[in-house]
Amino acid sequence: MNQKTLAAAFPHTLPVLMGYLSIGVVFGWMLSAAGFAPGWAALMSTAIYAGSGQYLGVELLARAAPLADAAFLTLIINFRHLVYGLSMLEKFRGMGWRKLYMIFSLTDETYALLAGVSVPAGVEEKDFYFAIALLDHLYWIAGSVIGAAAGALVTINTQGIDFAMTALFLVIAVEQWQSSSRHAPVYLGAAGTLACLLLFGPDNGRFLIPALGILAAGLLLLRPQLERPCGARKGGAAL
Repeated sequence: MNQKTLAAAFPHTLPVLMGYLSIGVVFGWMLSAAGFAPGWAALMSTAIYAGSGQYLGVELLARAAPLADAAFLTLIINFRHLVYGLSMLEKFRGMGWRKLYMIFSLTDETYALLAGVSVPAGVEEKDFYFAIALLDHLYWIAGSVIGAAAGALVTINTQGIDFAMTALFLVIAVEQWQSSSRHAPVYLGAAGTLACLLLFGPDNGRFLIPALGILAAGLLLLRPQLERPCGARKGGAAL
């Protein structure tokens, strides 16, 4: 990967840079408020790299939650990455050792970028994807360390500050909606989630896994239609 590839990838990652510095700072600040040194923020963001999972991890560490509870809650929160991975099989094909890192680094925001970005002319496709993933990861680490260092110096009430993660995801979701003419996955996800929420209730997030299962099954069934060019379907209607 060369400077040309990084220069081509950087403008596409600017929204993530702004978001990750902000919510990374929030995470680091929360971790510091829970009594952990900045080094732990750097370690968690490097080795775990799961925004919502790390936010949850602060609470679990603060109350010394049992390992089984931590494992189950982490599975529920990150189960959506199964769906992400299925849709990235072709993009990651042929990336060699970098494929493992691409799988590890597939956060919500990185997935949103990779799903909709067009590779600039003259730039190697796989290098471009790798550069996006690496830059996003570095942004998150930097934000976490800055927040943890600031939190060690300044004490504030961090209650409610974790909504920054939700806000970032909403902004990216709106951008994806506006840039795409096919909204069937959104309708499918919303309907499946609402149905599971009404059926299973909100307690402990138990509705999430069946909702994501419905989404994964639906996307697999709709895949042939979703992969066709817009206008190729009967009547020219886009899903």
